[in-house]
Amino acid sequence: MPASERTAPRRLREGIRVLASSIYPDLDADLLTDQIVSAFWGTEHSPRKRGRMLQNNTVWNERDAYVITYGNSLVDGEHKPLDLLYDFLRRYLKGTVNAVHILPFFPYTSDDGFAITDYSAVNSILGDWEDIERIAGEFRLMSDLVLNHCSSQSHWFNEYRQGHAPYDRFFFEASPEDDLSEVVRPRAHPLLREVETANGIRHVWCTFSHDQVDFDFSNPEVLLEFLRIMRMHIDKGVRTIRLDAVAFVWKEVGTSCIHLRQTHEIVRLMRLLADFAEEQLVLITETNVPNVENLSYFGNRNEAHAIYNFSLPPLILHGLLNGTSRSLNAWQMAMPPAQLGCAYFNFTASHDGIGLRPAEGLVPDEEIAGMIETVKGFGGLVSMRKLPDGGVKAYELNVSLYDALKGTVKGEDEWNRERFLCSQAITMALEGIPAFYIHSLLATPNDYEGVEKSDHNRAINRHRWHYPDLRDALADEGSRHAQVFAEMKRMLSIRIRQPAFHPNATQFTLHLGEKLFGFWRQSMDRSQSIFAVNNMTDEEVIIPAMSLNLIGGANWQDLLSGETIRAQGGDIVFAPYQCRWITNRSG
Repeated sequence: MPASERTAPRRLREGIRVLASSIYPDLDADLLTDQIVSAFWGTEHSPRKRGRMLQNNTVWNERDAYVITYGNSLVDGEHKPLDLLYDFLRRYLKGTVNAVHILPFFPYTSDDGFAITDYSAVNSILGDWEDIERIAGEFRLMSDLVLNHCSSQSHWFNEYRQGHAPYDRFFFEASPEDDLSEVVRPRAHPLLREVETANGIRHVWCTFSHDQVDFDFSNPEVLLEFLRIMRMHIDKGVRTIRLDAVAFVWKEVGTSCIHLRQTHEIVRLMRLLADFAEEQLVLITETNVPNVENLSYFGNRNEAHAIYNFSLPPLILHGLLNGTSRSLNAWQMAMPPAQLGCAYFNFTASHDGIGLRPAEGLVPDEEIAGMIETVKGFGGLVSMRKLPDGGVKAYELNVSLYDALKGTVKGEDEWNRERFLCSQAITMALEGIPAFYIHSLLATPNDYEGVEKSDHNRAINRHRWHYPDLRDALADEGSRHAQVFAEMKRMLSIRIRQPAFHPNATQFTLHLGEKLFGFWRQSMDRSQSIFAVNNMTDEEVIIPAMSLNLIGGANWQDLLSGETIRAQGGDIVFAPYQCRWITNRSG
């Protein structure tokens, strides 16, 4: 029996009805409410009687950390890549990292998985649903809901071109005569693609590439289909759902076509459904935009549970390349603590490049330009986006983070490893849930061969390791891969035992001068304090212990070095790029 024919809680139905009426004012709200309930819960599931309470201590804690990876980041030519990933997670990360984001593992045609042809299948080159469920059985699994677009070679788009219902109304159309000058673009190619259909020539909307055709969410059947897909993925073990490129899903000609009201209401609807699901779900929005726009996806504690902290990667890179915490400090002091039931998702690198839009308004333009030139000097690449006036502007830096930190604006130096580990220690200590790209964990270099083969800049940081070679590298204590990986695991193993590193523990910025980036964390029960202080420079920095306001009578210790820190009198010395987690309670 469909869930809509069973008893759905009154509060759930009322919440759905309000949102459905606002998103689709011309439709029968009661009928659409029934369809939404049925699409998400199907015939085998029922909603909770009450929505989940907004509580920080039951959704996540200091033990949570994600690794971000493709399903085929590890290959050997013999075993299924998902088998190898499972082995890597269990062999090397079990007990240190408890969650994994496997980037799109569905059949696709381009963009390394983000041009999906079938949302219901696992790419057979990677493995099958059994492999996905096995990983989900031991690690919290994040999966992508790529809801803005699909492949132009998908069954859905082929049906659209043939004029077959319901797909004939699944994709957004516009006219070359329309005024599209205000549309915010993340790419530089033409927005519209001309296609022949059974109904004549049409121009379909392509935000990201001409192989990625945008859906038309003004058709409620599109929304219902994605709710069914969400349910299927949840049934396969997905518990964290990443709403890919969600900022662009609703289009209206004559507007910016980003962050529109209906977009936020669709996220609210999905959050409402998630809160009434029996499974403990987390929705995370992927919105690579300026900081204030990104924060809007928390809503009033009724949209995303977590948002990507997109300003963090360019700010940390800028700080370490320039030897200053100025922009980081200014940004952090203006950042509100995440609301009850919400959290920041902190990262420094991902399968995409290091976004530059999230640094807009936070880093002076001339310093962004200097950062771009420095990274290019270390072998990085730059991707561009189109502006409303027809010009182009740097959108992201494409580079392995380890290689991006080969030196500073002064050039390469001997502090590559220390500088890189400083970037990761900051991420571990900040308010929020930390996530680490597999190629950061492994200190993977720029993959120029991948760029040459694919003709895409982003391939520079999407290397596929030959798994036996990786295992040999990790077994070689003298390799940079083994050294970085071992230190990352050591720091994480310390982090997961500290209540003051709970994603929602109190955080205050410390004012220690531009050379240091510091902040104070306090556990939710106020029993533990940690002063996380990071040297952003290639110089030794010395500060008086009293500048940290350490409480007298407590035994203070640096968790990372093991040193005892005297609260009264004396100095604290920071070697180049040294990070200290100074606490009154070691764990």
